[in-house]
Amino acid sequence: MSFKSLLFIVLIIFSLSSCITNRDVVYLQDKGTVVEDSLAIKEASKPYRLQINDQLKISVKTQGEDVQKVTEIFNQTTVTPGNSQEDLYFSGNTVDLHGNIEFPVLGKINVLGFTLEEIETKIKELLYESYFKETAQIYVTVKLPGLKYTTIGEIGRKGSQVLFQDRVNIIEAIANAGDIAQTGDRKDVLIIRQYPEGQKIHHIDVTDIAAMQSEFYFIKPNDIILVKPLKRKALGAGQTATETFRTVASILSVLVSTYFLARNL
Repeated sequence: MSFKSLLFIVLIIFSLSSCITNRDVVYLQDKGTVVEDSLAIKEASKPYRLQINDQLKISVKTQGEDVQKVTEIFNQTTVTPGNSQEDLYFSGNTVDLHGNIEFPVLGKINVLGFTLEEIETKIKELLYESYFKETAQIYVTVKLPGLKYTTIGEIGRKGSQVLFQDRVNIIEAIANAGDIAQTGDRKDVLIIRQYPEGQKIHHIDVTDIAAMQSEFYFIKPNDIILVKPLKRKALGAGQTATETFRTVASILSVLVSTYFLARNL
C-alpha cells in the first residue's frame, strides 16, 4: 500500500468521524422551511379520544344538602389529589379491553373513542335518568391524571414519564426526560402513537423551527418517544473537535506504524 493510499483512507475516516456540530444539537433552528411570515403553532384541531388502558379521574358534585349523601356514593373510588399513579391504577377508572370503565352504581360505561367532554355529558345524563331530578344541579368532571408517555434511546431518562398538564409539546416532553444526549439524532425523532387500528410511527425534526407547525408537535397520552443514535456514535467518533482529533490521530498512528512495518518485512 502506498503512502498516498494510506492518506486517502485517513481522510475518509476523518470525514466519517467529524465532530457533532451546533446544527446537530440546537433545537428549533430557522432553516428557511417556515412558509408564513409569522410562525403559527398548529394545535390539534380534534380533542384527544380515549384509548384502551387510559386512566380517568372522575368526580361528581351537586348543590344542596339533600343530595350530598347520594353524591358520595358516586365518588367512593375517586382518587384524592397527590396520589401516585399506582394508587390511581388500583382505585381509579381504567378503560378495559372492551373500552369500558366500571363506575360506582351506574356499572359499566363505554368510553372508548370518547372525548373527556363527551364522557362528562354521558355520565351526567345517566345520573339524571336514574338518580336525580332535572332540577338538581350536577357537576361532573373527567380528567386524565397527567399526561403519561415513554422515552427510550439516546435520552437522559428512559422509561415512563408523567407531566401533570393537559397539553405537552415535544420539547417539554424531551426536557422533562433529561434532554437528548449529544449522540442522539434530533433531526429524526420517532413518535410511536397508538390508534384504534394499531400503532403508527411518525417522524419529527426538532432542530427545525418548522416542527412547531407539525401535527406531532404536541404529544398525546401513551406516546413513545424514541431517539436514535447518530451514525457518529456507531463509528466511535468523538462528540467534540478535540475528541475527534484524538480518534483520528490514534487511527493514523496505527496505520502509519502498520505501513512502515509492512514495508520493512
